[in-house]
Amino acid sequence: MPTTPHTTSEHVSLAEQWVASNYSPLEVVIAHAEGAWVTDVEGGRYLDALAGYSALNFGHLHPTLVAAARSQLDRLTLTSRAFHSDQLGPFCRDLATLAGKELVLPMNTGAEAVETAIKVSRKWGYERKGVPDGRARIVVMAGNFHGRTTTIVSFSDDPIAHDEYGPYTPGFDIVPFGDIEALEAAITDETVAVLLEPIQGEGGVIIPPDGWLREVRELTRRRGVLMVADEIQSGLGRTGSTFACDLEGVVPDVYVLGKALGGGIVPVSAVVADREVLGVFTPGSHGSTFGGNPLGAAVGRAVVGLLATGEFQERARRLGAVLEAGLRELVGRGVEAVRCRGLWAGVDIEPGLMTGREASHRLLEQGVLVKDTHGSTIRIAPPLVVTEVEIGIILDALRAVLH
Repeated sequence: MPTTPHTTSEHVSLAEQWVASNYSPLEVVIAHAEGAWVTDVEGGRYLDALAGYSALNFGHLHPTLVAAARSQLDRLTLTSRAFHSDQLGPFCRDLATLAGKELVLPMNTGAEAVETAIKVSRKWGYERKGVPDGRARIVVMAGNFHGRTTTIVSFSDDPIAHDEYGPYTPGFDIVPFGDIEALEAAITDETVAVLLEPIQGEGGVIIPPDGWLREVRELTRRRGVLMVADEIQSGLGRTGSTFACDLEGVVPDVYVLGKALGGGIVPVSAVVADREVLGVFTPGSHGSTFGGNPLGAAVGRAVVGLLATGEFQERARRLGAVLEAGLRELVGRGVEAVRCRGLWAGVDIEPGLMTGREASHRLLEQGVLVKDTHGSTIRIAPPLVVTEVEIGIILDALRAVLH
């Protein structure tokens, strides 16, 4: 039998030999985690300030979510959608109720959910709006990140995600994020949907101008197109509200959800909308073997239960204010700009000081895990179970790195 690696360097070397290089992870090998903390293979502890790109909103191994998974593991894990399970209906009912919608279409990954939203938007456009078959168009935002499928990267303007994957899927129009006039000009009689992230996470926690989401909602209603909100990263408590759209009192036609919906345990995603929209699907017209599986549904229902109390949204609001105040004190002291909503921040470090990648490495040495995005920007998104003391640890580590 092959030997089992023990040290960080042995694990990293093994991964570099056998794992395709589609990521460039920091050199830390995590073996255990609980709450906001992780432990590496050599016993070093780190504060997780990334939370799996918001997949771990409730922290590592949240006891309520682990209990739901363990209980379901002993009973039933998969039926396929050829049969009903006793978890599917309750999960979809509870998630629809949380979102104030009528129907849920459960999937697995975020990209699957976005693909589903694209398909339902086009089908709705043909069946309900009367767009000629094959002519439907969807308006998307510059700087977007919605996943990695060939259709999704077709409308990405990030060269690394987009280039050398053609031929590309047609039917998308890109406008500047936050520009209502450009959006209105792009909408035609063949437009079926506007697809957007209320806050662009991968772009560096890019926040649109105040009131823009409300303007988009008014415009899409007036022009008879769907407003589709990709809340895969921004939703489920991260911004201090259940959905980031809530911050402006906006209810889109379609929510696209994922990441935290699986509690950091299993992949769970969903498209949530009213019957007028999701009702265009008929048996056989769309599906997924694992979508809505009993294990994922049980965990997802437990996640909805945690959000239904409002506790995590309140924590994100309260502790997010502490995080933002501390970060703003660093502007002009090695930080160029800060963008923060709840427990989610994009921090632009002065480019002459270091890159975001370098900052991530230095924070790792300080015992805090973050990840860079473009240029000199890092993202900070600790689990919503983080404490005020732990927020202080993140801020202290960043101060140490900058000085």
